[in-house]
Amino acid sequence: MESGGDTVLRSRYRTIPKIPIFRDLNSSLDGECNEGEHQQGNGDNHITSNGKIEVEHVISKKLQLKRKAEFLKSDLMRQFDSQVNDFMDSLIEESASLEPAPVPAVFSPPLSDKERSKLRHFRPPHGQGKHFVSRRSLLDELFEVNHIRTIYHMFIALLILFILSTLVVDFIDEGRLVLDFDLLVYAFGQFPLVVCTWICMFLSVLLVPFTLFHLWSQTQSGSYGHPRLCTLLFGSVFLLYQAVGLGFLPTYVVVTNSLPPASCFIIILEQVRLMMKTHSFVRENVPRVLTWAKDKTSPSPVVPQVSQYLYFLFAPTLIYRDKYPRNPVIRWGYVATKLLQVLGSLFYAYYVFVRLCIPQFRSISLQLFDLRAMVLCVFNSILPGVLVLFLAFFAFLHCWLNAFAEMLRFADRMFYKDWWNSTSFANYYRTWNVVVHDWLYYYVYRDFLWMSQKRFRAAAMLFVFTVSAVVHEYILAICFGFFYPVLFCLFMCFGMMFNFILHDQRKGPIWNIIMWTSLFLGQGVIICLYSQEWYAQRYCPLKEPSFFELLKPRSWSCQRGLMADTDGL
Repeated sequence: MESGGDTVLRSRYRTIPKIPIFRDLNSSLDGECNEGEHQQGNGDNHITSNGKIEVEHVISKKLQLKRKAEFLKSDLMRQFDSQVNDFMDSLIEESASLEPAPVPAVFSPPLSDKERSKLRHFRPPHGQGKHFVSRRSLLDELFEVNHIRTIYHMFIALLILFILSTLVVDFIDEGRLVLDFDLLVYAFGQFPLVVCTWICMFLSVLLVPFTLFHLWSQTQSGSYGHPRLCTLLFGSVFLLYQAVGLGFLPTYVVVTNSLPPASCFIIILEQVRLMMKTHSFVRENVPRVLTWAKDKTSPSPVVPQVSQYLYFLFAPTLIYRDKYPRNPVIRWGYVATKLLQVLGSLFYAYYVFVRLCIPQFRSISLQLFDLRAMVLCVFNSILPGVLVLFLAFFAFLHCWLNAFAEMLRFADRMFYKDWWNSTSFANYYRTWNVVVHDWLYYYVYRDFLWMSQKRFRAAAMLFVFTVSAVVHEYILAICFGFFYPVLFCLFMCFGMMFNFILHDQRKGPIWNIIMWTSLFLGQGVIICLYSQEWYAQRYCPLKEPSFFELLKPRSWSCQRGLMADTDGL
């Protein structure tokens, strides 16, 4: 008796049509060959009086045969590729039909009262979210191909040209080689304060959430009398810690000490990362304790150990699991290579700003808002914006995360997917940063659907965009020291619009071109407007600004001629 899987496979194989035979082409080829043999047999037809073969005739016949053979080969390969793709698609459809039916993409049909009652008391079980498997990062695989590695070499060559141009210009202006990195020194200023702040944040995250969770789990055994009241009390303390301990205090340190941009980014990004990790730890383990309290399958709830929680705090993922797939050994040469690439990307970004951004914006004539000047500024900022985008992706999502993954023997290296092949912004948002996307999907999107009983999918998507836009704008506002919601508007207006217009059903190269054009233009807008506002804040400071003046972009009203001399940035 055949199994269901064998029946499906055999039925799929029967549906594959046979590859058509091109009789006319084969006959023509055979005819040419027979004709050639016949002509070779009757050599007197093609032999000149001096006994030499007509070379031109033989070459033309060979070229005709070669062209016909190449046509046959390409057509057969196209037919074979099409049929294999159809066969694999049919297998995927059959495998999907064996699983629970997917949920509709827009609004679900109305649920009955009984189904709503079940859903109201449902808790997503532990471990039913993201599955971690051992896999390499995509760029590590692509760099094994010579053609892709050549593109990497091209970027290195461009860095060398940036360095040479800077050295030559400095030698012409100063009469000597200037090797100071004043921009990097300024951007990473007050670094000891940054290290102390990070240590305090990390120790608080290591102690407070873990201790609160362990104390709360002991109250769920029923011996304390009021488990719901204890849940409310410990939940309130945890939210207070998230808001004050992780939310307010690091921001207060950044603002009061006027930390430079790079130092601000280190603290604020770590603040956001640790908040997301603590939320994941609580979100993944609370349902497990509640299930134990309901079923009482063991004398005590199974709670994570300190070592598991500590490993999660350093692991390059925002989804908590007790165990992750691990590699057997640590390749320290690989770690050193990735850290050196991070350092190289940092210097690369330095030269991009020094050669392409600072000369343009430091000497720009700051005047009232002018449409022509803004358009020129946007298009001049596209190249540095795109380079910064590539460097941020390569340095952080590939090199930095892979370096920590290797040191921790963390085997799942899918920190991103092939976002560069996206034909829709919906796919781009899912594949650009898989680490953050997984957190937003499981803890924002799916939990919103669970609380709304799966009735408002469009509202859940809008909520995800809003959370992402607010967090991005918060990071930029604190690190730059001013509020200019360019990125927020791009997220909420154009990002949402492109998400529905350029959706997953858009296929073909033209849509990939449209996606890249929009991405390039958006990077130009971000670099242009934020750079203009940065210099306007320094050229036109306000002595006693009102709340409205703090919200109003300074570059809209600042007027100042060309700057002959500036103090740094």
